[in-house]
Amino acid sequence: MTLLVHLLFGAAIGSAVNNIPLAIILAFLSHYFLDIIPHIEYPMENIEKKQWRKILPDALKIILDFCLGILFISIFSNSFGQQIIYICTLLAILPDGLTLLNHFAPNIILDVHDKFHKKIHFLENKKISAFWRINSQVLVVIVSILLLKI
Repeated sequence: MTLLVHLLFGAAIGSAVNNIPLAIILAFLSHYFLDIIPHIEYPMENIEKKQWRKILPDALKIILDFCLGILFISIFSNSFGQQIIYICTLLAILPDGLTLLNHFAPNIILDVHDKFHKKIHFLENKKISAFWRINSQVLVVIVSILLLKI
């Protein structure tokens, strides 16, 4: 999933779940749940091959996606100023951050996480059209916005 989708879903959990510890745990676990669903990913080849000169366009897409996610949350959230929404937002993207960190500072714990995170994407190897991969993300965005409005 793209960051925007993970951010919105994490915020929706923070908005909809009244128990703060439970919201935090669910927001973190939501990342893995969403990654099971077939979806479109960012191109990671330049990062994996450490081709730093080619990384700027990819990094700009990720930064733009992050900013759009935060903008959508601030627009659609009825809970302005509730810090739990933003905590859950960040926890929902933490697994991707750990995966990225493993590329720059690999260690055994991050490597175990990275292997687990890749296994979660087991449906990625199936031949599922881009139409369904994109629409799965659109559906999660719609559900997230509806939950944020509650």
